[in-house]
This record gives sequence, structure tokens and C-alpha cells, in this order.
Amino acid sequence: MISNITEALFSEQPQETLYHYTSLSGVLGIIGSRTLWASDIRYMNDSAELRHTADLLANEVAKRINQVHPRPHLLTCFLDWVKHRITNGHILFGASFRSNGNLLSQWRGYSSVGKGASLGFNPSAVVACAAKQQFRMGRCIYDHLAQQALIAQVIDSVEVLADGIEDGVERTVYHQLFEHLESDLLRLAAILKHPSFEEEQEWRLVSPVVSDYRDAAVNFREGRSMLVPYMRFSLVLDDSNAVDLDHVYLGPTPNISLSMNSMKMCLDKHGIRPLSGIEYCQIPYRQN
Repeated sequence: MISNITEALFSEQPQETLYHYTSLSGVLGIIGSRTLWASDIRYMNDSAELRHTADLLANEVAKRINQVHPRPHLLTCFLDWVKHRITNGHILFGASFRSNGNLLSQWRGYSSVGKGASLGFNPSAVVACAAKQQFRMGRCIYDHLAQQALIAQVIDSVEVLADGIEDGVERTVYHQLFEHLESDLLRLAAILKHPSFEEEQEWRLVSPVVSDYRDAAVNFREGRSMLVPYMRFSLVLDDSNAVDLDHVYLGPTPNISLSMNSMKMCLDKHGIRPLSGIEYCQIPYRQN
């Protein structure tokens, strides 16, 4: 059942330009290598969605137990397993895109000291690259009622999966069952975001689930306070056809004319000419 849920959620295709906010060093890396870095979602800036999913599950389990659910041991075992596997289980890598390429909240997060841009990609081209690399694109869900309904379906799936097993068995018996849900549960958690982030209207590019990082193409980069695992996502469709840019926003900067000029020069040097050009965000630069 849960696989049907995630398949439906990841079947919607983006229609509008997909913006990826990044630093100027990120711009150089992306256009120079024609790749994006998809980070382990547990290490992303807004990784709280994993905890958010665990909280939603905890609320649903508590509600069912309070309503005198016939299998409380099953539900508590599932919740304990989820809390452990979120930080110690399989790995999912993701990259973030926004429908809006000019959000003040995103500039604050990605363009420190006037050094940032949002790169607008053609959605069909990104989806085509994703399919080639077995990545999936999903629209993030912010509506609380929609999230509750999805979580209820997840718990229903758990009950169906454990049908025929007597409640009260050893936890390991249940844990072996829950493993069948882990990959789809991770994909679902990757696109359930707290309602307070709704302004972002994010699309999340997610990798295949990695069960053993040692045998996967996992790399590491320096983060703000730790090493961050990541996978490379190629923006090349074939040997002679890379994903081009539809549009670029330059983030807040104290030197608008010079920054615009050097950005145009850099893109042109790499043979990139955004279809809708390069535009300044029009947000005043302030440095406190």
C-alpha cells in the first residue's frame, strides 16, 4: 500500500521553471561540472522534515492507542523502529528546487555576504536527467490535513503488513516486517515539510535509496560544522546535450552592475545563455 502512495506522489511532473538557490562558489561548481550535489537529507539545512514525519507518526499512533487500538504493541514497535531508522537506517540523497526564484528567505539562507544566485532550470530537462539516473522528482506537501491523511495510510499499511501475526511477539519479528516499508517511508518523509515552510513551494529531487554507502557513489564535502555525505547528479542528457538554464536571478549584492557583468561573462564562457536572461533580484543589500 505505501508503495502506491509514494508512486502517486512522485508521479506529478513540474511544469514551471525550477530554481536552485546556491552560493557563487556553487554556481561555479554547477556550471563547470554540469552536476548538482544531492546531499544526504539528514544533513540538509531543512532536514527537520525527517523529525516532522516522525512526529506525525507519533501523533497518529497515540491517537489510535487512545482509541483502544487492538494492537498497541505493533504500533509502539513501529514507532520505535522509525525513530531509530531515521538516523541509523538507509540513506536518501536530495537536491532542492523552488517554484519561486526570488524569495527573501532563500536569499538569507544561500547568499551570505552578497554572494548567491538562483539558477532556473527547464523542468522537463531536469526530469529527463532524473529518469536517466533513477532519481525522482516530488512536490513537497505542506498542508497539515493532507499530511495527516498520508500518515494514516502509512499506519494502515503497517496493520495490513502485520495481519496474521499475533500481537505481543518479539520486536525483531516486527522489525523484519517493517524493513519492507523503509524505502517508501524515506521517500515520503523527504517531501513532507512543516507548514511554516509553505512559502518555498519546493520540489525535491531524491535519489534511489542507498542501503550500503560503502558500495555506492557517495562522496563527502565540508559542511558548516561536519562532513556531509552527497551524491553527484548529472545535468548532462547525453554526450553532446547538457541541461541549459531558462533564467538566472542574481542575489542581493552591494555591487549590482559589476556582479551582473561577471555573472554574464562566466555563463557565456561556459556556453550558457539563459533563455530568459539574467535578472537582479531587486532586493536591497544590507550587511548588519
